Order: sequence, then structure tokens, then C-alpha cells
Amino acid sequence: MTMLNAPRVWLERELTAFAASLPAGSVVLDAGAGHQPYRDLFAHCVYETADFEQVETVGKTYRPSTYVCDLKSIPVEDGRFDAVVFTHVMEHLPEPFEVLTELSRVMKPGGTIFYTAPFVYQEHEQPYDFYRYTQYGVRYLLTKAGFEIETLRPLDGTLSMVAHVLRFMMRRLPWKPSDYAPGVRGYLFLAAFTPFRFLARGMAALAARAAVHSRYDRGAMPVNYMAIARKSAA
Repeated sequence: MTMLNAPRVWLERELTAFAASLPAGSVVLDAGAGHQPYRDLFAHCVYETADFEQVETVGKTYRPSTYVCDLKSIPVEDGRFDAVVFTHVMEHLPEPFEVLTELSRVMKPGGTIFYTAPFVYQEHEQPYDFYRYTQYGVRYLLTKAGFEIETLRPLDGTLSMVAHVLRFMMRRLPWKPSDYAPGVRGYLFLAAFTPFRFLARGMAALAARAAVHSRYDRGAMPVNYMAIARKSAA
């Protein structure tokens, strides 16, 4: 049975609301769009995409991009876009500030950017995985690039993190005694952790179900942060 993915549920909710806030005919760039899962949300807009299309990992697919390019150099004129969608991309950029500056360049004054990226998450899409961002890092980089923050908050929350960590432990705890400790101690650790592995599966599923209803955030440890920011009109 597929386990609920609370961060994805919240992302779809937030991005649906963001898309609905844009007037018909808005020109939108999905930066780092990959297989473009959110294209249909922007059916009322002029939807364009940019991606370098070079990640070769299992399960990674692309739909043809409008612009195949490095996001540091998007081949369009200044001020083309009313809005930019920038979801789960910034952790994969070796020079994130340069990309944010370029996104600011191609946006109209007063245009909005929708940002998400992980705060705590395992390495993925190797070797193109470089950073994790606190809310303060996100605020600093967006502001420095010329954006005014309107919303900056956890995309998900503590329960989502609990589900994520339990799911990870369930899958990654060792099965071999020697991976815990040498000799008898390894068998004792294995005996202690094996029941926990099965308990973790059920608890992860419950935490995920709760997490799609609540963004309770105690301890500032969500899986992801989100931001909506506006390019300064000055």
C-alpha cells in the first residue's frame, strides 16, 4: 500500500492556490520543471519551462522544455514573466544566488515567485544535490536577489518530519547483526530494533495521515520550507 506523502499533498494545495491567484494570460516560468507535474494548474496562463535536462537517475524523466538551459542563463528578454514556479530545485544548484538573480531578471517588476525546497532530506539526484536551507537562509537569498518576502513558512510540519524519519528508518535499519556491532552485541541490537522496524511502519502511516491535516510546527524541523516573494517594483 502506498503511503501518503504529506509534503506533496501540501505542495499541491499551495501551488493550486498560487496558480489560481494569477490572472488569466499571465506568463509563467516553471524553472527546473522536470516532467512538469503542475502544468495543468496553469492552463489559464502562458506556461513555459526551463530545465537543463541532464540528471540521469532512476525514475527521473523529462517532458520537453521550452528552454533547455542552465538556470543561470535563461535565453529570454528582461521582464518576460509575471510569475516563476521554483519548486524543489534550489538544493540542486551549485550557485543558487546566481540563479535567483537570473530569475529576478526575467521577471516583471511586481511579479511573484513560488519557492519550495527541503530543509531535512536525504541526498537525492546525485551528484546534483548541494544544499539544504533554513528559513533564514531562504529569506537572506531571496531578499539579496531583489525579492520582497510575502510568505515564508514550513510547507509541511513536525508530523510530516516524523513520518519521513520513521519511513526512512523502516527502510534503512540494518538486517545484519554485524552492521550494528561485533559479536553478541550485534545480535542484541538486531533483536531490539527488528520489532521497532515493524512498529515504525504503522506509526509512519499514522503520522502521514495526521500530517495532511496539520502543519503543527514545534521545533522548527519541517521536511520543507515554502516562500512566496514579489520582485521589487523599484
